[in-house]
Amino acid sequence: MKTSAPLTIGGFLITLLGAILFSTKAIFVKLAFRYTPVDAVSLLALRMLLAMPFYLVAAIIAFRRTGPAITGKQFGYICAMGLMGYYISSLFDFLGLQYISAGLERLILFLYPTFAVLINLMLFKQKISKFQGQALALTYAGILLAFASELQITSGSSTLIWGSFLVFLCAVTYSIYIVGTGRLVQQVPVTLFTAYAMLAATFGIMLHFLLRGRFDVFTMGPFVWLFGLLLAIIATVIPSFLLNTGMKRLGSNNVAIILAIGPVSTILQAYLFLGEKITVLQIVGTLLVIAGVLLIGWKRNTPES
Repeated sequence: MKTSAPLTIGGFLITLLGAILFSTKAIFVKLAFRYTPVDAVSLLALRMLLAMPFYLVAAIIAFRRTGPAITGKQFGYICAMGLMGYYISSLFDFLGLQYISAGLERLILFLYPTFAVLINLMLFKQKISKFQGQALALTYAGILLAFASELQITSGSSTLIWGSFLVFLCAVTYSIYIVGTGRLVQQVPVTLFTAYAMLAATFGIMLHFLLRGRFDVFTMGPFVWLFGLLLAIIATVIPSFLLNTGMKRLGSNNVAIILAIGPVSTILQAYLFLGEKITVLQIVGTLLVIAGVLLIGWKRNTPES
């Protein structure tokens, strides 16, 4: 698996734009919850339903260009990664955003590179070096500071703890998606991978939505559809192709480092569009988290002596 590659300007810009667009997801979700009566499952279903045509077209075009290009086993892995990353993980994220701020959500979610290190430890027996341990300590210290700031703002609300736990589960499941994707996109065409993975996720969430039996989202008015469309195009379709292309060009480690812009982007957007407060503890916590992830990425890109 190619975990790192030369950092080209084109690959960097593609990944940077993908990271910024992806960071808008929490903003659109919070705005939808604020201005409409939509619930998490319905909003997620609407997001994937509106994104589905784009992935169907991409899958057809990619199939015509390359043919099947994948084995049945690879197809199964792709579907599993799609369900993990954009159904299960996204569901935890949307549920968690009902209770916590967009800035805290992005910080907790940004722990996924550290979880990737822990996954490698547990599954592939890759030891954590002293340097990596220090970097992990930095990231978790940053999260604790940001969490302490949120506790002060919300006066220790129990919903904050529950929402943070849900987003924590989102980060864990998303790290599994990233580890699996980093391996698969080196073996199969990136457009085909993205389209198949997202279609699998769409199938999962729509099945969940149908089995639940609540369809009032279709009668909630135009604002729900507007937020669903923004989530589908700006925060899902475009960044999914950009980030997977960046991973193909740069490798998963370089992409993880560039994604450090995500928490900063979300916190600034949350301040501008949601009116969320920015405290000193949040700033310090954010810097610690980003520093820890950058150190992990830098160390993993450095040849062993």
